[in-house]
Amino acid sequence: MSVPAVLTAIREAEAQAGRAPGSARLVAVTKGQDLPSIEAHVLAHGAFPLGEGRAQELRDKAALRPDLEWHYIGTLQRNKVKYLRPVTLVHGIEAAWQAEAIAQAAQGWGHAPDLLLQVHNGEAQKHGVDGADLPGVLRQVQATGLRVRGLMVMAPDHAGPDDTDLGGAEREARLLALFKDTARRAHNLGLSELSMGMSGDYPLAVRAGATLVRVGRSLFS
Repeated sequence: MSVPAVLTAIREAEAQAGRAPGSARLVAVTKGQDLPSIEAHVLAHGAFPLGEGRAQELRDKAALRPDLEWHYIGTLQRNKVKYLRPVTLVHGIEAAWQAEAIAQAAQGWGHAPDLLLQVHNGEAQKHGVDGADLPGVLRQVQATGLRVRGLMVMAPDHAGPDDTDLGGAEREARLLALFKDTARRAHNLGLSELSMGMSGDYPLAVRAGATLVRVGRSLFS
């Protein structure tokens, strides 16, 4: 699936939801792809934010193309913060210490990235902030002086404990409920950005209000 095909699917989902064209942006997930591949498959079709999940890989690519918009979409460890200087948006903040570490590093950079708080999706092994804790974590992160633009959530690997017995329609309903719940939480917190949806479910996320969709393998297959 190419960038034009993904953009068409995004625009169709926007129309189905009664949203303005262009209200959902594509973040091209480029981890594991070299720059010639990124240029051929993504940048040949326009300028898009590029999402990297490996901090050192991001550092190396951004050094070659500092003109591009880079997002960090991976789990953030303390020793990786130093590699985020080129980043404009960090998608997965789940603790105040992460924001504090970025804010401290940003003093030396002369600029700071914006942040998204990652919402826990209900799976025990997944990262993220529990819904009840979001207001408190938001206040702690904002106290660092960094800007929190919105929320991010990842679809669970399984839509429920009995996922193997779920039909496509029921699984879709559960995913849509997760995305809509995240959108509701963002609205209640006064946040406007929603990073939701990946290669397998991004049209559903757009229908629920996603403003950023993270698509990778569909762009390079």
